[in-house]
Amino acid sequence: MAEEQFATDTVDVHAIVNRPSRPASAPALDIEHQRDVLARLKRIEGQLRGIRKMIEEPRLCIAILQQLAAAEAAIGRVSHVILKFHVEKCVPHSIAQGADEHTESLAELVDIVDRFSR
Repeated sequence: MAEEQFATDTVDVHAIVNRPSRPASAPALDIEHQRDVLARLKRIEGQLRGIRKMIEEPRLCIAILQQLAAAEAAIGRVSHVILKFHVEKCVPHSIAQGADEHTESLAELVDIVDRFSR
């Protein structure tokens, strides 16, 4: 249990700073966005551990459902941050790469928006 908690509570700075090289056609989150998303995910992990503990205790269903809704909303906000970055940075970058990249990028964008709208 302590190992599991340690693994989720730490952020590997080298993983952020020393990213593997990516092709020019595949931009990734910048450092600022990575840190923001990782901090959000860390808080969500804490929420989920709290929910697990609520179930183990046991707590009232309504209290658990409220916490689940809060965790789902937090995950939705992480998705929004990444989607916004993708639309603002990745899509324009692929458009600048040419017709093939442009078509593929727009198809991916339509697919992901469709998934989020369900």
